[in-house]
Amino acid sequence: MNLVLYVWRQKNAQSPGQMVRYDAKNVSPDMSFLEMLDVMNEELISKGQDPIAFDHDCREGICGSCGLMINGQAHGPKKATTTCQLHMRSFKDGDSVYIEPWRAKAFPVIKDLVVDRSAFDRIIQAGGYVSVSTGNAPDANSVPIPKNNAERAMDAASCIGCGACVASCPNGSAMLFTSAKVGHLGLLPQGQPERKERVLNMVATMDAESFGSCTNHRECEAACPKEISINFIAQMNRDYFWASLTYQKSTASGGGE
Repeated sequence: MNLVLYVWRQKNAQSPGQMVRYDAKNVSPDMSFLEMLDVMNEELISKGQDPIAFDHDCREGICGSCGLMINGQAHGPKKATTTCQLHMRSFKDGDSVYIEPWRAKAFPVIKDLVVDRSAFDRIIQAGGYVSVSTGNAPDANSVPIPKNNAERAMDAASCIGCGACVASCPNGSAMLFTSAKVGHLGLLPQGQPERKERVLNMVATMDAESFGSCTNHRECEAACPKEISINFIAQMNRDYFWASLTYQKSTASGGGE
């Protein structure tokens, strides 16, 4: 299978970038998308050219590193699939494939297809800690958790922080990512003591990181490789409203939570 690749090349954050054409020949349909880029880079290196820089780590759809826009779609044409799990059989012989980095103000390009996603780290850090007792692990089922809450918490925890939600959103919003991180602990007993402070701090940090606002396009939900529901955004909005009224009033009067 032969493909024509148009790849975004950018030397560094300060340099202007451009799309560069490459001919990918004899591509196996069984290759993953990243394996195809590996082969392309081997050819470039053999010719003394600079290889294409792109993020990758586990290559098992878990780490969230492999974020690429492929033909205008986050992670490519397959639903609920990360770039590393996308196989070349999803394309046809002779196809033109456009490969770009995430496009968002909060994700500045570092080089080629690599972007700085440390804004996500700062949102998570703003969530603080969980004040649970240290020591031996508690006995199984010692803390009763409703089945529905447990399942929804697991759904939220499946977020891998890849940034597809931001890259696909017309506004560059990080609401789905932030709401998944807020919702994970907000649904469990261990997350209740800091629940109000957590949502206030994480939303404030998200806003400070230049992410856009949510206007319910639902592109984030469609692009998410873990199929996280926008229902978490609605839950976070309710938590934020509740915390804004109760947490701030109590702290202003010196009463804590």
